[in-house]
Amino acid sequence: MKKIFVPISMSVLLLLGACSSDGEKSTGSGSVNDGEAANENGAIDHGVEDKKVGFSLEGGVIEEASGVPAEEKEQILAVYKVYIDTLNEQDIDGYLNTLSPEDYDFEEERAFMEEQFSEYELNREISNVTIVKYSDKEAQVFSNLNTSYKQVSTGLVTKQDGRQVTVFTKNGDDWKAASVHYIGDDGKE
Repeated sequence: MKKIFVPISMSVLLLLGACSSDGEKSTGSGSVNDGEAANENGAIDHGVEDKKVGFSLEGGVIEEASGVPAEEKEQILAVYKVYIDTLNEQDIDGYLNTLSPEDYDFEEERAFMEEQFSEYELNREISNVTIVKYSDKEAQVFSNLNTSYKQVSTGLVTKQDGRQVTVFTKNGDDWKAASVHYIGDDGKE
């Protein structure tokens, strides 16, 4: 699956799975009881070890990375804003332009996004946008997300709040999104 909608889909599935009672839990493939080895590749990071996030998504204090040059910070945050805006506007070409060609298959990503946008209207509102890790080759941008997507055919709206770290890498003179790590919130009290 794709790096942007996988986290959203997974958070919905996790939310639905959390609603089941203990008696309904499955012992499917990869469980202790079936003798099969569990898949070590994560649904979000696809098992890519060198793309690990250097920041916990599970809460706590958000601290801005030190030593980020002002010009680089401005560029990184501008690309992140374009990344979010193009998703909200269903601008596939603009969205693809924010992605790292080393980390995404653009043809595959375009086909996936066209399918998703034909089925859903996506709206992401961001807050607490902070560069939490920085080097001259990689930056990690944390944000809180309020995501809603509306199924075009039924009008059903699903909302999910969560936290995301978007990893950007330097591609020539430009910063490009290399991976996305998302965790949904359990719900509001």
